[in-house]
Parts: sequence; structure tokens; C-alpha cells
Amino acid sequence: MERYAFALDLVDDPKLIAEYEVYHQAVWSEIRASIKDAGVTDMMIYRFGNRLFMVMDVDDTFSFEKKNEMDLLNPKVQEWEALMWKYQRAIPGAKLGEKWVLMNKIFEL
Repeated sequence: MERYAFALDLVDDPKLIAEYEVYHQAVWSEIRASIKDAGVTDMMIYRFGNRLFMVMDVDDTFSFEKKNEMDLLNPKVQEWEALMWKYQRAIPGAKLGEKWVLMNKIFEL
């Protein structure tokens, strides 16, 4: 099992942040299914202010390439991503068009 950590910013607007959290209390079933089908076994998102931190545990079938291909072919995932972009902003240092930025692990106990 691998674990990955990602960062992303939200639009710094309390109303939009509250809406974003409501969506994440009832993530669409198709989105949950697509995440699991890609080999993700566990996923958590934490927030501080407008900064998000996501932890993703994956099994041996997971690859970023496979997940990306599956997402591009799934209209419901594309709809979700377009909707979420209303609330999200690329973190400083992200590449053009990049949302969640993979973080480097620098310590483990």
C-alpha cells in the first residue's frame, strides 16, 4: 500500500468554503465509485482556512495514469471536477491546469 498527500487552495470566501464542505458531506455516489475503482482504498481531506490537505491510500492496482484516464472517460467525474473548480484555486507553485499538487514526504516516524 502507498500513501500520497496533496495540497490545494479554495477560493478565500467563507460562503464558498461552506458550500464546498456541504458538497463533501454528500459526495456523489459515482465519484466515490470512481475513486475506489481506481484503486484508492482510503481518502481524507482536511482544511485549514482556505488550504486543503488530502491523504490518499492506494492498493497495488493504482496508478496516476490509470486514474487520470478513467477520470477523463467518466462524464460524471468531469461534471464534478467542473463544479468543484468554482470553489478551488491552484496552490502557489502549481503547474498550469494542475489542481491537487502532490506533496513530498519529508518525515516519517
